[in-house]
Amino acid sequence: MNDDKFKVNLNEYLPLRDVVFNTLREAILIGTLQPGERLMEKQLAEKMGVSRTPIREAIRKLELEGLVIMIARKGAQVAEITEKDIQDVLEVRAALEGLAVRIACEKMQEATLQKLKQVMEEFTKASQIQDIDTMIYKDVEFHDIIFESTENHRLIHIVNNLREHIHRYRVAYLKKYTYLEAIGKEHQDIVDAIERRDPKVAEQVAMVHIHNQEKAVIRSIRSGK
Repeated sequence: MNDDKFKVNLNEYLPLRDVVFNTLREAILIGTLQPGERLMEKQLAEKMGVSRTPIREAIRKLELEGLVIMIARKGAQVAEITEKDIQDVLEVRAALEGLAVRIACEKMQEATLQKLKQVMEEFTKASQIQDIDTMIYKDVEFHDIIFESTENHRLIHIVNNLREHIHRYRVAYLKKYTYLEAIGKEHQDIVDAIERRDPKVAEQVAMVHIHNQEKAVIRSIRSGK
């Protein structure tokens, strides 16, 4: 565990318990705290320079979010990424993604389309040098542009509710999925379909993109890598 990843900014305009919670949650989502890793209150308190009370409160909140589980006689640990969890979340994500690109084919403005292309190219450049952090950021941005272009606030709200769980799988996917060129090709297929204003094809390629993500993460889990 890298101590630098657990620096707490005590000047943040938030109660300390919320700062600690946000810090630990982000560490789980980006993989600094690995699935199955035990969360030792004393150790975390020392690393973060706080008392054990906000650590304990944060762990309880993380348990409610499903990011932490309590094990008898062992205490808290980061929840594993299970096949069932992946299937549940990404089945919903695939349906939402398909709906979003259908709407985007009708509503996406030309300037937004050009921005989508630019982000796609930035993702590809990052993948060529295996800059995982930039890839994750650009992949999020790519899909966010599509959802925002729908102007459907209900749809965007639902996606945002899934965002944290999706992020865990996205990290696992991009860190372990060796066929990086395939991801770029799928992004290109989505952009091409939107540019042609072909909602049927757009929906199909978007859903294939998410289903491939599901298969890749499950494959990684089964391989133990």
